[in-house]
Amino acid sequence: MRNSLQDQLFKAGLATKKQAVRAKKAKNKAEKQIRQGAAADSEAAKLVEKAKAEQLAKDKELNRQKNAKANSKAIEAQIVELVKLNRISERGDIEFSYNDNGQIKTLMLQNETRELLIKGVLNIVSVKAQHDIVPRAVANKIAERDENAIVLANDSSDSQELDDEYADYQVPDDLTW
Repeated sequence: MRNSLQDQLFKAGLATKKQAVRAKKAKNKAEKQIRQGAAADSEAAKLVEKAKAEQLAKDKELNRQKNAKANSKAIEAQIVELVKLNRISERGDIEFSYNDNGQIKTLMLQNETRELLIKGVLNIVSVKAQHDIVPRAVANKIAERDENAIVLANDSSDSQELDDEYADYQVPDDLTW
């Protein structure tokens, strides 16, 4: 049992008899002009070229979207791998609070880790809704790929400590947050 493309389009409801007749007439007219040596600039040829151009543009856009999606997945995989290899997982008993997009989050850390975060030697990054502590060099590599992944990156400038009028005063424990 042989079903032509035309019959399949009719059954699927994608084409009507009227459209089929028009297409057949246009095809026959184009073939007749070609046989007679007339120019191939007929209306049917122009429609075919226009349809091909539209399809090509549509295909290019789809390919661009697929490539963009694949690139974003690759970048995310690179970030996950960087964090996985370089995360600092030590936890302690001192609270460290930080701002994450308007929400105050808290980590329990050891005093050394907390001090390194404050000085900017360590940074906090967020990947797939998980916050991890990584060294500054790794955070810089992550920032090159996705700026939004960096949650906390303090500047480590020694000039601030020299200009600080209150550097000689000890901060009480109840004021640290």
